[in-house]
Amino acid sequence: MEAQKLKHLKSILANFKTIKKITNPNSSKHFLNFKSYNFLLGNNKIITREQLIKGKLDGSAIIVIPMLSNNEFLCVIEPRVFTKLTVGIGFPAGYIEKNESEETAALRELQEETGYTTSKLIKLDEFYQDEGCSAALNTIYLALNCQKISEQHLDKDEYIEYVSFTLQELLELESLGYIKGGNTKLALAKLKEYIANKEKIIKERKLK
Repeated sequence: MEAQKLKHLKSILANFKTIKKITNPNSSKHFLNFKSYNFLLGNNKIITREQLIKGKLDGSAIIVIPMLSNNEFLCVIEPRVFTKLTVGIGFPAGYIEKNESEETAALRELQEETGYTTSKLIKLDEFYQDEGCSAALNTIYLALNCQKISEQHLDKDEYIEYVSFTLQELLELESLGYIKGGNTKLALAKLKEYIANKEKIIKERKLK
């Protein structure tokens, strides 16, 4: 990665890094809750499990990999206060709202976090966030030929910068330990797999 680009990235990370943690005494409204259930299994055994609830919904979400016309990919950088670095590098992502389709959520989150949009979404995979305590199903989309159409639309306590990287630079960031999130790691692996398959198909067509 170019030294100037890495320097710019490090300056963003420094801006978003946590320097002090203070317990909030007024946290009366909880985004995270849980429900307890008893489940009867096919062997007539009963097990008890607690389900994590996020904002009164199951927490299903989307991850969007925005691809630009120059074949680079947009990443978002934002505070991730409970991690060791307290800052995360990943792809635009967010929860699916009530009565909202996966595709609509993907387009909304992409535009809110970056100001970009796309006319083509490709579903790469889906996975459960944590099968042991959650029904949240995460879906990974590749957004092709993204175009800038607006400014970001962020919540009042949401701070996000975005930077574009080549696939090789993303893999370099992962190897250097800047990319730690499981969602991003899986999305990156699926992106790499998708590109490899596309290149294989193109190569096979040329050989015919």
